[in-house]
This record gives sequence, structure tokens and C-alpha cells, in this order.
Amino acid sequence: MSELDCFKAYDVRGAVPEALSPQLVRATGRAFAAVTGARHAVIGRDARLSGPLLRDALCLGLRESGCAVTDIGMCGTEEIYHAAFAQSFDGGIMITGSHNPAHENGLKMVRAGAVPISGDSGLHAIRDRAAEELRTLTDDAPPAGELAPLHTASYRTAYVEHLLRMVGTDGLRPLKIHCDAGNGCAGLVLRELAPHLPYVFTFSNVEPDGHFPHGVPNPLLPEKREATARAVKEHDADMGLAWDGDFDRCFFYDHEGTFIEGYYLVGLLAEAVLENHPGGKIVHDPRLLWNTQEVVTAAGGKPVLSKAGHAFMKETMRAVDAVYGGEMSAHHFFREFAYCDSGMLPWLMVARIICRSGKSLKELVAARMAAFPCSGEINRSVRDAAAVMDAVYRDYAPQALEESRLDGLSLSFKDWRFNLRPSNTEPLLRLNVEARGDAALMMRMTKALLHHIDVANHA
Repeated sequence: MSELDCFKAYDVRGAVPEALSPQLVRATGRAFAAVTGARHAVIGRDARLSGPLLRDALCLGLRESGCAVTDIGMCGTEEIYHAAFAQSFDGGIMITGSHNPAHENGLKMVRAGAVPISGDSGLHAIRDRAAEELRTLTDDAPPAGELAPLHTASYRTAYVEHLLRMVGTDGLRPLKIHCDAGNGCAGLVLRELAPHLPYVFTFSNVEPDGHFPHGVPNPLLPEKREATARAVKEHDADMGLAWDGDFDRCFFYDHEGTFIEGYYLVGLLAEAVLENHPGGKIVHDPRLLWNTQEVVTAAGGKPVLSKAGHAFMKETMRAVDAVYGGEMSAHHFFREFAYCDSGMLPWLMVARIICRSGKSLKELVAARMAAFPCSGEINRSVRDAAAVMDAVYRDYAPQALEESRLDGLSLSFKDWRFNLRPSNTEPLLRLNVEARGDAALMMRMTKALLHHIDVANHA
């Protein structure tokens, strides 16, 4: 396995130091400066124990290439985005492993204005330049010439003020909200937000801790869901929230501790955004789409389909000037946040909707969940993803009314549809199934598809 395999479709990820070594991170810093032309970059890191080591390597690579660095310390990815578009930086790099295991880490990179960098928009060029840089680096290679300046700063107050301006604080009431920060970085911002809001907060795992004593900050793991759901009920909360390590994704629980699929939050937030932006464009991914398309169209908006993945969603949003974008995987993007994703804006908006409507979160999504029941994303380990997808296509395509290869394989039938796509980072296939008002049909077809996948995988 090559070190360069750490470069994925829209970010860099790998085990530290076996795959993502300090040398590779230093080389990537040099490559970032060369490819983007950045003269001053902002950087930050999540709570992982390898963060300081990789920060030092990244700083060195950037600075020896003539790029000054401002380090904002431990933060969330969206704080890097905010600094990149609200301050005068030429780009930003977040050191984060997000929801991955504790021994892994990664890099998320943006240009000036928080413009994303994906494979086709610069990440491949950075990878290739990093490969050249690696050939000249050794473990103890001294800095090449005079280093550009290194600064430290905090823009958290400005970032929190931006969030509050976007959402507003009028008309709010003292909801009880339970927050599970997963020992990631969300707690850092929740402490800053809390004094400005009338809500009564209770917390789990709020202190950042790279040892992750309560498990890796992946809210989708069954044991993590159970713990958050239990806490919501124990604290008699009106709503529960959980975040991944760099808090760019937010997950919701109703007052009964029931996990709410991100799919239904996309429709709810789209409808809310369209109240202030009538006729606006809403970007969504193809994994689950019927509910989003129906809600957006009914609200007078225009749904726009995009390939899944935060960089691809942002690129599509910028191309069509969308007001909001949402993925069923809990990424939510906002034009007023430089088309970037935020894990704080969604819950602030949902809490506001609850306050103004007088309805619970359960009541707000119940009708949509009944209208378009979905499987949620199901992962299957496979030896050869392409071969398994071909086998599924041969079995199901003849009866399909529509098909799409925009992102994996999407096949639609009269009353149900599915999307099957390979993971960008793991040997997995990801399956999503939805139906029109028929939960039994959805469950039956999900079971049948999983059987087909297992049979094809062992053929």
C-alpha cells in the first residue's frame, strides 16, 4: 500500500503513522502551497492524540514553502471554513479523522473563500506534487530556507456570532436539549453558544478527549445510538443531539429517544430555508430522494441532484447558487455559510422550528416518515464491489422504470427505489432503499437486495 492511498475522493485519511505519516503531511503542506498558491493559510485540528504531531508537520511544510500559517488550535471543521471565508486567508486545512477509529487522522482542505478541493479540483494535483516532495524528504530533513511566519489566533466568537445572526434568537423558548459531544470538539462551541440561548442543556461526553473513553465519536454506531437515546429519556429532553469528532455532522433524536434519519431532516430544513428564499434551489444527493423532491417542489423550490460527498455537494451548490443542500448522511450546507456544511446550524434551526411551531420533532417528521419509509444506510463488506454491483444490476435493471449512474447505481420502480454505491474509503457497499408509503414493501425489498449482495459476494 502506498502512502498516497491516503488521498481519497475529497480528503486525506489514514492510520497514523503507518499510512498518514508526518513526512506525508509535511509534503502535503508543501504541495498545498505550490498548487493553490496560498501565501497565508489557516489550520486547526480535532481532539485526536496524533493532532499535535501532524500539526507540526503541516506547519513546517507550509512555512518552508513561503506560506504563513495561522493556527486556531482545537476546533471543528466548520470553524476552518468560517475563517477561510470570513478572514483574509488564501486557504485552510483541518486535521481531522472525523468519525474514523482513534488511530486514524486526516486532512480536509479548502481554497480562499472556503472553496472545496476535491479530486478534479486540485486534490489529485496536490497528491502528485506531494509524491514529488516526498522523494526529497527524510525523517530529519531540515527546513528548506527561511520559514514563513506562524501565528495563533481564535475566531470562535466571530463564528458563533455568525451562526446566531443566521438563525436568530427571537421567539425562542426554554426547550430541554440533551447534547452528546462524543468527546470530540462540539463541546467547545456548545459552551460558547449556550449563554446566548434560552435552552436548558444537559451534556454527555462534552470534554474533548482523544483517548475517546466512551468510544470513537461515530454517532451511527449502534452502541452510540443506544447511549444517546437512553440519555435523552433519562433527562426528559425535548430533543437529543450527537456529533462526530469534528462536528460537521449533527444527528437528531426525538423526545422519546428515537433516532431520526438524516433524510427527513433534509426536507424539514429545506422547507424552512425556502420560507425566506422562495423559489430557491435545493441540492440533495441520490441515495434517498423522493421525500426531498416532493417537499421542495411543494414549497416552491427547485430540487437539484448532486453526487454525494461534501466537496461534490458544495461544488454543485456553487454552480447553481443553491440556498441549501442536504445529504441523508447528516451533512447540511448553507449558502449563507459560504455553501459549506455545518453541524451547528441544523440543530439551531430545528430548535427554532420547534419553538415557533409548537410541535415536537416527532410531530414535525412523522408524516414524511410514513409517506416515504426508508431503510437507512446499510453497509456490507465485499471483496469486489464492481462485480457485486454488476450482479445486482443484471437482476434488477430489467424491471426498473428509471436508472442512474450519477453516484453508484440507482434503480427506481413504481413504488420503491434503491441506491447502491461503493465506499470511497473502505471495501464496502452502501445500500439505501425507500418506498412510497409502504414500510412493509421497503423492508421486503431491503431484505431481498441484501440477500442478492451476499450471494454475489460469495459467488
